[in-house]
Amino acid sequence: MKQGDFTKLAKNYIHRTGYSSSVLKKLAAHAGLKPQETTTADVGAGTGKLTENLIELGFKGFAVEPNDAMREEGHRLFGDAPFKWSLGSGEETGLPDNCAHWVLMGSSFHWTDPNRSLKEFHRVLKPGGFFVALWNPRDLESSPFHMEIENWIHERIPNMKRASSGGHKYTQGLEETLVLGGYFKNVTFIEGAHQVEMTPERYLGAWKSVNDIRAQAGEETFQQFLDYITSKIEHKTSIIVPYKTRAWIAQAV
Repeated sequence: MKQGDFTKLAKNYIHRTGYSSSVLKKLAAHAGLKPQETTTADVGAGTGKLTENLIELGFKGFAVEPNDAMREEGHRLFGDAPFKWSLGSGEETGLPDNCAHWVLMGSSFHWTDPNRSLKEFHRVLKPGGFFVALWNPRDLESSPFHMEIENWIHERIPNMKRASSGGHKYTQGLEETLVLGGYFKNVTFIEGAHQVEMTPERYLGAWKSVNDIRAQAGEETFQQFLDYITSKIEHKTSIIVPYKTRAWIAQAV
């Protein structure tokens, strides 16, 4: 499996969790966006984890995804309303000029070339519109159980480089990145903790959807990792997973 290729993982994405509804509401309030009056573009939508959150809050618009398997799974789960699914990427969304009040990238901005994607989002947005880059990392420090799992990963794969899940290593300096090219201004950071209770089956399925560990570990070591997770949860009826939704919102110049 190649790093960044989610084709074989699309079916497992249903096990992943969405984002904090509280943070999304605060982002919308900060931008002065009301659901029924707002056209939204979820770019790098994957199978629709963020799209689902936006639908629950009453938003409508576009869901754009470059990977065929991920996009087809999202379309299967949510249909074409209130979000219309289409092929596109952060650098080339395929959307019309000035078609959206709000562009978001959930756990995907780090895969783009910001010099190109920010220019593209500025093109897509209406004057004064807003772009949000957000992630949903596990809150490891609050859970010894999840810290133990993270330590296992780094002990077995010592040279592994994680693709960003919104941790501080990637997001340090993100405020400066978002104003590259002069397309956006007034960057604001909003963060909120939330928890998700998962069945053991869903918890294992969520780990099966992870690309960067599997790509760097190789199939044999990744299977050992899944066996380790299975042994950790075999006597549990549920697992509480702590998350922090971390979001950066900027306004189009």
